[in-house]
Amino acid sequence: MPHPVDVVLTFDVDAESLWDARDPDSLAKPIWRSQGRYGPRVGLPRILRLLAEHAIPASFFVPGVVIQRYPDEIGTVLEAGFAINHHSHTHTWAQNLSEQQERDEFGLALEVIERFTGRRPTGYRSPSAEFTPRTVALLIELGFEFSSNMFDDDSPYLLRDGDTSTDIVEIPFAWHMDDAPFFLYSNKLPGRSIAAPSAVLETWTLEFDQLSREPDRCLVVAMHPQVIGRPSRMWVLEQFVRHVLDSGTGSFTTLERVAAQARPTLLKEAGRA
Repeated sequence: MPHPVDVVLTFDVDAESLWDARDPDSLAKPIWRSQGRYGPRVGLPRILRLLAEHAIPASFFVPGVVIQRYPDEIGTVLEAGFAINHHSHTHTWAQNLSEQQERDEFGLALEVIERFTGRRPTGYRSPSAEFTPRTVALLIELGFEFSSNMFDDDSPYLLRDGDTSTDIVEIPFAWHMDDAPFFLYSNKLPGRSIAAPSAVLETWTLEFDQLSREPDRCLVVAMHPQVIGRPSRMWVLEQFVRHVLDSGTGSFTTLERVAAQARPTLLKEAGRA
């Protein structure tokens, strides 16, 4: 008997910041940076149309500089009824930051998001797929409620700071449930190849089907409008959405809802209810 699975579609709207973070000389490389512009200008509208067509909730992470550079485009995310969560300010990789620089990245983005949306973001995704030894303490200090960064489970749990669990709900994902390892390509990124859309669809649908054989599982898909927003990749997303809807066991939700639903039980199990 298949078990219900919570499925969360998440989108990191990085625009040029994804490329700027990889190369300090990006400002002198207009074609390199143009890959990022595709996200807010072309990919994001396609994604929002698909979500609206199927009445699907989703979670969005946006760097502060992207909000400042594309206020009209990011405004459509709010107009569609989605929340915007924290994805740093400049998308600079965390391991390259000093303690003060990491704090500034958090603070600047918080200011931009709160001013733009009227609400303080409650969730965080690292721009570099990594934390520093200081990151979790900053998340606690700044009042974050959930994180979606780790790769060590298929169900939510309480994020740990070393050996100590926190009150922050971690909702993990994994590289094979991210569009970038399959599709993110540049002639200046050595070792990269482009996967066939069919291979990605097979991976994502099989992951969902296998998780439905186990109880209390959550499947997070991490995507980038500049990557998944290309026409053939949108086919992957739409076919995956239809597969989940047709299964009768998958329910689309948001990271905010997953965290709110999981927190009471997790805190009780940790003896802090």
